[in-house]
Amino acid sequence: MISAKKKSFFIGCLCVAVFISVEAFTAPQKKDEPFKNLQVLPKDISSKDLSHIMVDDFSDGLGMSCKNCHAKEKDSEKLDYASDAKPEKQIARAMMQMTLKINKDFFSIEQPAIGTSVLAVSCVTCHKGQPHPDEVTE
Repeated sequence: MISAKKKSFFIGCLCVAVFISVEAFTAPQKKDEPFKNLQVLPKDISSKDLSHIMVDDFSDGLGMSCKNCHAKEKDSEKLDYASDAKPEKQIARAMMQMTLKINKDFFSIEQPAIGTSVLAVSCVTCHKGQPHPDEVTE
């Protein structure tokens, strides 16, 4: 009969072996590559946070899609997110800066950041899901 001490030792060794095997065969997670040409948003933003801002805040808040601000790559249907070819992208940057300034100056939010829930004023405040605020009907 095997003693309890030997059983515990054997189970412990087995657990360590399994752990080492899993670690050895698991590919390391790829770190987010830095995005190109971010001028208002943080340069080290994660893809998850950027996606949240672009989809939840901008697309939903403005009723627009990616192609409204982002130009297509040359000879392709893919979007070139780093390109500044469309003037709408500069407008979006100016609107983000305006929103940050309003939150800081008028609502005393110390370090306002696009995409955070602490903002008193965001895209949807004025746009209410429409590309142009003057088209909003109450």
